[in-house]
Amino acid sequence: MKKILIIEDEAELAKVLRSYLENAGFEVLTSYQGDTGLETWHSSQPDLVILDLNLPGMDGLDVARAIRREKDTPIIMVTARVEETDRLIGLELGADDYVTKPYSPREVVARVRTVLRRAGGQSERKPEIIRAGDLEINLEAHTVQSGSQYFDLTPTEFNLLATLAGSPGRVYSRLQLLEETQEGSAFEGYERTIDAHIKNLRSKIEADPKSPRYILTVFGLGYKFDKG
Repeated sequence: MKKILIIEDEAELAKVLRSYLENAGFEVLTSYQGDTGLETWHSSQPDLVILDLNLPGMDGLDVARAIRREKDTPIIMVTARVEETDRLIGLELGADDYVTKPYSPREVVARVRTVLRRAGGQSERKPEIIRAGDLEINLEAHTVQSGSQYFDLTPTEFNLLATLAGSPGRVYSRLQLLEETQEGSAFEGYERTIDAHIKNLRSKIEADPKSPRYILTVFGLGYKFDKG
């Protein structure tokens, strides 16, 4: 049974979401403040965190930063903020998905399942290693390395890299990348969030993120992978 941690200060909303998740077969923990939520994350090590941005005690963005400094636990951010910049900041911190209030609890459950499938996707892949330049992408072990250096990627970043590197030279639109990495559950309004994930990915695997070697922008179209 997968363990989900909800960090949400609206008690009734957290209660409803908890009920939907438990009915879907998940074990659910709840915290109503950022600081105590982070403590619960440390002690319980959940499989996924549903994280509100506007929290007492500790801001949700700071909670996400703290989690990302230690581990790649999948994070779905939930907030009443509607500005695209807020969504992109959250994604740049390593969030795997973003939901804006008001939302359907069923939609959140669906997104939880999708993100967990991505995180556990290595068990569904055939054993395979993609070698490109100095990079070695192990689809079975879900690891990326260059020589002895391993890169700590989130599940979404890994799936983006595996998708692009699996078809070098092919140009993917943002929507296509959403569909590939979210297993058909793409939302067109979130196409631009791919840019944030690509930016994070470049900062981790590229020697010079401003002049990338592997993940290239095809202006007006999307992105492609160059084996270098």
